[in-house]
Amino acid sequence: MHISASTPTLDDATDSKALRTAFGAFATGVTVVTTGGAVPHAMTANAFTSVSLSPPLLLVCVAKSAMMHRRLGESSFFGVSVLAGHQEAAARHFADRYRALGAAQFAQVDVELGELTRVPLIADAAVSFECDLWRAYDGGDHTIFLGKVLSMRQRPGSDGLLVYRGRFAEIGAASSEGVTA
Repeated sequence: MHISASTPTLDDATDSKALRTAFGAFATGVTVVTTGGAVPHAMTANAFTSVSLSPPLLLVCVAKSAMMHRRLGESSFFGVSVLAGHQEAAARHFADRYRALGAAQFAQVDVELGELTRVPLIADAAVSFECDLWRAYDGGDHTIFLGKVLSMRQRPGSDGLLVYRGRFAEIGAASSEGVTA
């Protein structure tokens, strides 16, 4: 057994800044979550994951203080666009709290309307999902929204956009073999 010479530090888990930094040590994909209707809305999110294959479910976590939280509560449907490596500008745009709202926020980004739900989806995303809001669960200062996947569109050969320690990076196909769990 090898004992490391460095001693890990014990940080206060209630320190929001330290906790955000610690969570940032986990590389995640970058998505844009969207709602449609009369007042469409979008936000960049990395709190996204698959949940179930049968039924097909995914989840996104949204801060209760975010405008998207209210919009998801008012909508039956939402979209998730998993951004491709070249879409950092779209990620930054929908993360900007000072951007125009409503339909105007989509003026600078190419979008396509979902065929089933008509929610805006980011054009050329690595993958796009149209979802029916299935369940919502309390998650502290966030709500965990589960969506039943109604449709998906994949762009073959599209590499994903990652965020790690607050920085964006593009990931290439490191291996032709998938990971199964």
